[in-house]
Amino acid sequence: MKALKTHSDHRGWLMELFRNDEIPKDFLPAMGYVSETDPATARGPHEHREQADFFCFVGPSTFKIYLWDTRKDSKTYGNRQVLEAGESNPQSMIVPAGVVHAYKNIGTKPGWVFNFPDRLYAGKDRKAQVDEIRHENQANTTFILD
Repeated sequence: MKALKTHSDHRGWLMELFRNDEIPKDFLPAMGYVSETDPATARGPHEHREQADFFCFVGPSTFKIYLWDTRKDSKTYGNRQVLEAGESNPQSMIVPAGVVHAYKNIGTKPGWVFNFPDRLYAGKDRKAQVDEIRHENQANTTFILD
């Protein structure tokens, strides 16, 4: 994760979400979107076979972020990590392919999450299979949110 800095003045504030001189050279965003998540609501857990996500948690709420490393060749294989980010702690993070991820709005108001993945959703012209393995609807999932 990387802390995101707010630059404020009399007009309001500005926050750089990413710069290509501060992200890995092998990561190039292919698209961008923003989603709004209601309080006490989670998205995920799911993972991607090929896609990496570049999330920015900036508010206006707080999120609990869950990560499970399922990459067998990774030094952190099998590890689970839980982080918090959002309005009072704005952060960005790259979630590589093969890392199961979820986030839950633990605040009291709707929260926004920006994502700049390195693959197009459903491929060029939305004609490819979606690169997602969804675990949230599996009855016996090991990927549990607290």
